Amino acid sequence: MNADYVIVGAGSAGCAMAYRLTEAGYSVIVIEYGGTDAGPLIQMPGALSFPMNMKRYDWGYRTEPEPYLGGRRLACPRGKVLGGSSSINGMVYVRGHAGDYEHWEDSGARGWSYADVLPYFKRMECWDDAGHGGDPDWRGAHGPLHVTRGPRTNPLTRAFVEAGMQAGYDVTADYNGEKQEGFGPFEATIHKGQRWSAARAYLRPAEATGLCQVIRGLATKIVIEDGSARGVDVLRHGGEERIHANREVILAASAINSPKLLMLSGIGPGAQLAAHGIDVVANRPGVGRNLQDHLELYIQMAASQPVSLYKYWNLFGKAWVGLQWMLNRSGPGASNQFESTGFIRSRAGVRYPDIQYHFLPIAVRYDGQTAAEGHGFQAHTGPMRSPSRGAVTLRSADPRDAPCILFNYMSHAKDWEDFRTCIRLTREIFAQEAFAPFASHEIQPGADCQTDDELDDFIREHVESAYHPCGTCRMGAADDPQAVVDPECRVIGVERLRVADSSIFPRITNGNLNGPSIMVGEKAADHILGRGVLPRDNAQPWFHPDWETQQR
Repeated sequence: MNADYVIVGAGSAGCAMAYRLTEAGYSVIVIEYGGTDAGPLIQMPGALSFPMNMKRYDWGYRTEPEPYLGGRRLACPRGKVLGGSSSINGMVYVRGHAGDYEHWEDSGARGWSYADVLPYFKRMECWDDAGHGGDPDWRGAHGPLHVTRGPRTNPLTRAFVEAGMQAGYDVTADYNGEKQEGFGPFEATIHKGQRWSAARAYLRPAEATGLCQVIRGLATKIVIEDGSARGVDVLRHGGEERIHANREVILAASAINSPKLLMLSGIGPGAQLAAHGIDVVANRPGVGRNLQDHLELYIQMAASQPVSLYKYWNLFGKAWVGLQWMLNRSGPGASNQFESTGFIRSRAGVRYPDIQYHFLPIAVRYDGQTAAEGHGFQAHTGPMRSPSRGAVTLRSADPRDAPCILFNYMSHAKDWEDFRTCIRLTREIFAQEAFAPFASHEIQPGADCQTDDELDDFIREHVESAYHPCGTCRMGAADDPQAVVDPECRVIGVERLRVADSSIFPRITNGNLNGPSIMVGEKAADHILGRGVLPRDNAQPWFHPDWETQQR
């Protein structure tokens, strides 16, 4: 079996590349271990807590005991399904901040500045600005990826933005446009009440061309002959099969599985590979290193009125929500309920936002467990640019074994300082007049948790991953010994092999990573096709004019 291009992973970036490569007339085989994304638990936005907790859709990865979190092992969900993590995520759409991409370029990812990537965000978006108040000049209107906003009818959702303004922060009409900093409406990859994953946006149209074939199986090794990738070995139907690439092999298997497959194929830290009995093809010490993530806390408040979504948290309520969605894709099930957000700076001297908020009009965890106290609301908050770094390493040379994942969360003093700041700034926002009609008392951390030591204990016990792993196949200059791919996503030291997914991020971007991951797939496709990249867009993003002296 062969095709011009063989892509490993039908996730956010992989689907985008399949679409663009078939659009150019090339044949593509996409190798995906997971199965179909059909069914209401994936397609209903309001049911988002289910697929990311189901073995059917999730690889089920967990970290090694995290030494700075009391030995806790944190969940690290990754999509094992068509659409990858875009089929099990929270559907929040964030481009990242312009400053993130300036840092990428400064780190050796030449050609990946904000002016370079902005045209790709526009190309991929189908953004309906009707009634939204954003600037259409900053947005794309004809791309495959639908980006919408929720109805924002819940009074708590509106109160969050008003409280941010009362606390002295800016309001932004479109955080994905000129100005990220401030409070405003959230955006999501939802279309007509359904999850709009990369599978729906990109993979289905690619398959419709007749040039894209999806092969279900476990990629075990990249076939490398004379320093050049020739195909991929796959376990399927009880045996091993070789898929041949006429032109190139492209890994888009996530920040966990892409480095794992490189290492299984002999590309990575030479001594570690040799210890597992793997012949070293290219000694790239950066493979699996530079692992990053966003951590977050839930700051939860009890509500003094029955205005939260808790009224649906019973058998009858859930049945009613499900019925509305099944009949006409409407009601609470048609939204991910993340409808208001905020991006703020933690202190003066920070050039652009380093704290993000997800506001939710219910007190609930990602695993679907609500607060025992009933009606409430919460803000998910955490710092955007932790200095902590971890690694993905092989557990064994058996491709069926999960890799070892250690984020080394909270290993820097700055992490603790930043999280304490997040908690205190959030409390200040919830104390504003806008929440006076709705706020009762603080559920967590709780009013008795005030000192640095008390807050640190709470953080250590309750901090959770926001599920944004990245950075393990870092993009950089070809002569950078820690870089894994060059700025055209080519694996350094091996011909005809590229990596294009969140693993190539030099540093994590602001906010949720699905949007930037799809952008990487879009831009990588142009590099693969060798047809030249889109012209730079030199629109000037907004930075707070007094960022050096003011926190807000």
